[in-house]
Amino acid sequence: MTVTRATFNEVMVPNYNPAGMVPVRGEGSRVWDQDGAEYIDFAGGIAVNVLGHCHPELVKALNEQGSKLWHLSNVFTNEPALRLAAKLVNATFAEKVYFANSGAEANEAALKLARRFALDNYGEDKNQIIAFNKGFHGRTFFTVTVGGQAAYSDGFGPKPGAVEHCDYNDLAAFEALISDNTCAVMMEPLQGEGGIISPDVEFIKGVRELCDKHNALLIFDEVQSGVGRTGHLYAYMGLGVTPDILTTAKSLGGGFPIGAMLTTTAIAAHLKAGTHGSTYGGNPLACAVAEKAFDIVNQPEVLEGVLHKEALYRELLTVINDKYDVFSEVRGQGMLLGCALNEKYQGRARDFMMAATKEHLMCLIAGANVIRFAPSLVIPDEDIKEGLARFERAVAAVVNAE
Repeated sequence: MTVTRATFNEVMVPNYNPAGMVPVRGEGSRVWDQDGAEYIDFAGGIAVNVLGHCHPELVKALNEQGSKLWHLSNVFTNEPALRLAAKLVNATFAEKVYFANSGAEANEAALKLARRFALDNYGEDKNQIIAFNKGFHGRTFFTVTVGGQAAYSDGFGPKPGAVEHCDYNDLAAFEALISDNTCAVMMEPLQGEGGIISPDVEFIKGVRELCDKHNALLIFDEVQSGVGRTGHLYAYMGLGVTPDILTTAKSLGGGFPIGAMLTTTAIAAHLKAGTHGSTYGGNPLACAVAEKAFDIVNQPEVLEGVLHKEALYRELLTVINDKYDVFSEVRGQGMLLGCALNEKYQGRARDFMMAATKEHLMCLIAGANVIRFAPSLVIPDEDIKEGLARFERAVAAVVNAE
């Protein structure tokens, strides 16, 4: 059966508007479409393809597990899940792990756990959840309500209650909002969808202190920032702040769907048998691939390499901006970078992304004013240079079309 981009319009729900080309093959940081045209991938499947496309070690892990055991459900456990959980525990603050299929599911589990923990320990009045404007935590109704972008949660009827928001990096506003009725605070230690916004050190430490003061759990959503993307295994490790619950997905599976919630033994005890679950969570195929991806990423040379590649991106982006004057700043850390558009080009991030696609570069946006790069952590320097040469042509096309 022959399919094209037109087939999408015929058979798919129209909640997406994918590019005109249809990718069919990938290797490393290069992708080829149905016509054989080659693209450089700075999008990484939205910060998912942590080791690029079809990394041989991940392919090997998938093939080996695929010939052994595919699915059991959580009536039974399995060896890949146990090994991956043990490695996550050994490498982080966590003592217990819950597996899901996605970042949204991991966040859903974190929020439910926080509510149950507060109910069990402090009673039903301690139910407030605080999150931050421009935050993003997934597309389930609970997580999209906690996310600080009303455009994603409006229009679906009554929202889950006791969820409030304040501005990111505004400690005074947060202090005015938190109280002894707050059960949890959910935040990204580097906002992704909201524009690649890094936290002020004083802000994030202040949030931790106020959570402790009011007996509120601090949840770090590291779905996008985790698994080496900032040059640390998890972003919290570079901030001097440890959460009570951490969620991880995207890069965790290197392209295979998986999510996880990490927490302490004392907190985890409140999700007793039967209180929460996932049919596919901890799937042997997903965990086998994720274990191999985790082993590769969690090496000093890979994590240090991320910071080297960040420096190369910033150096070359500065050269581009010196020529065309389109960015106010380059935000972010490691292989999660955002080119924030200056006043002249406000609202036009998508124009730059579309122009990049025409130049055979795959990139992303983070809101209307930020072009986002979230490539493989091991993208070759040559691909960074060639990709940014294509990006410069895209920038020139937008600027010269004025």
